[in-house]
Amino acid sequence: MIISILKINSNIPCRKMFTDTLLELAKNDSEIIAITSDARGSVTLEDFVFQLPEQFIETGIAEQNEVSIAAGLAACGKKPFVCAPASFLSTRSLEQIKLDVAYSNTNVKIIGVSGGVSYGPLGSSHHSLHDISAIRAIPGISIILPCDVHQTRKMTMTLVDYVGPVYVRMGRNTVPEVYSVNAVPFTLGKANTILEGKDLTIIGTGETVSIALETGILLRNKGINARVIDMHTIKPLDKEIIIKAAKETGHIITIEEHSIYGGLGAAVSEQVVQNFPVPMRIIGIPDEPAVTGSSDEVFRHYGLSVDNIFNVAIKMID
Repeated sequence: MIISILKINSNIPCRKMFTDTLLELAKNDSEIIAITSDARGSVTLEDFVFQLPEQFIETGIAEQNEVSIAAGLAACGKKPFVCAPASFLSTRSLEQIKLDVAYSNTNVKIIGVSGGVSYGPLGSSHHSLHDISAIRAIPGISIILPCDVHQTRKMTMTLVDYVGPVYVRMGRNTVPEVYSVNAVPFTLGKANTILEGKDLTIIGTGETVSIALETGILLRNKGINARVIDMHTIKPLDKEIIIKAAKETGHIITIEEHSIYGGLGAAVSEQVVQNFPVPMRIIGIPDEPAVTGSSDEVFRHYGLSVDNIFNVAIKMID
């Protein structure tokens, strides 16, 4: 049973839905503070700055200070949201994320925008293909990748009331609407099965969920019942749904806009190999600087496409 609907791209990217929702909530909650490091345009915080300037902090290009300021604000009872490009947050300020946020268990939400290869033509300096693996290894912080605008809105509303360190990664471009506006299941740490199946499982996260779902629908049209899972939370990982999928479908494919080392595929395989080993394929970026091009071009180059995953699935179950 399909509980999701795949539509054309939404008219705004997830980052804009995030800032619009945060602004809406911040108007009724003065404890919400948005912080950025000379990236208000990239994050789409212009409306927030214009309407709530007293709840906004600009640090300039100083990601380390940005995170430390947020930790201090959280210690005073504020609800800071650190907003900047994922590539810079997960490298320049990794020590501050580790010590000031995760180790200190401060109520800081770190929002990494333009994640993965969203910055396409700007190349490796702006790509973030390491952020999930780097932050996943730090104890005490959750990691979320919303898949569309509706899930982004639901996630933002959840995070305003959730107490604890969280890293969120979202892309730059518009993406297909996986969920309908009135049916968006979102619980931190609990993955969503968006297509039932018994022949194999395809697991996506973030912007690869729509690719997984489209592939699953195409396979179904060919008589192959693929299960599709939206693993929006990488940490804490929904271990139950992974083990259940391994036992019931016997084959697993993971798709991620990230290095194949330490991301979704690695997290899933850690559970599979220790609990119920089955054949797996991890589709992501190999151990090399990603090629330069549009996001779509980079995706196709590395096989993050419906046609490639369809062929991988066919070969797995033959």
